[in-house]
Amino acid sequence: MHRSEDRLNITPQLLIKAYSCGLFPMAESAEDPEVFWVEPEIRGVIPLDQFHIPKSLAKTCRQNRFDVRINTAFNAVIDGCAEPGPGRRKTWINRTIRRLYSQLHDLGHAHSVEAWRNGELMGGLYGVSLRGAFFGESMFSREKDASKVCLVHLVKRLRQRGFVLLDTQFTTEHLKRFGAVDVPKETYDSLLSEAMMLEASFA
Repeated sequence: MHRSEDRLNITPQLLIKAYSCGLFPMAESAEDPEVFWVEPEIRGVIPLDQFHIPKSLAKTCRQNRFDVRINTAFNAVIDGCAEPGPGRRKTWINRTIRRLYSQLHDLGHAHSVEAWRNGELMGGLYGVSLRGAFFGESMFSREKDASKVCLVHLVKRLRQRGFVLLDTQFTTEHLKRFGAVDVPKETYDSLLSEAMMLEASFA
């Protein structure tokens, strides 16, 4: 891990370069203005051709319970991801992270997938797209299955637009239900190199 002592040194352009090299930023807490670079030896990915939708979630998707939108409330999604939730009393999303990803969104590299119901944002996820890779950052739900439905729509969109890598950074039991796997750094670097040779577009 490489720590940044001055948050003003990190620009959206540097962040894009870091992603292309296999690094991503994190913070110790929402109160700590500093960020540090992370390059795990074991990386989480969801192979797009092996994505699994549990039966109960497939039923929810067929019911069209949510109105799924793209990039209509990016900052609100970050706010939602920063909220305390089940199993998450604190957040690592600090002011620096909010600023950087908001700027990346303005540049067309950071995106949100949102689940709306009755005009209210019930869940979502956000991440970074770069060439043929999408780097998932965080997700949240205020209603059952809201973020999961967003993940289903994300994978569908990535497949349709020719993406080859969905990076989840780490795996969790939650993500493993969808097909997430751990890969060693050497394998991840190869997948990333392949993705960086493509010109896919999330928009």
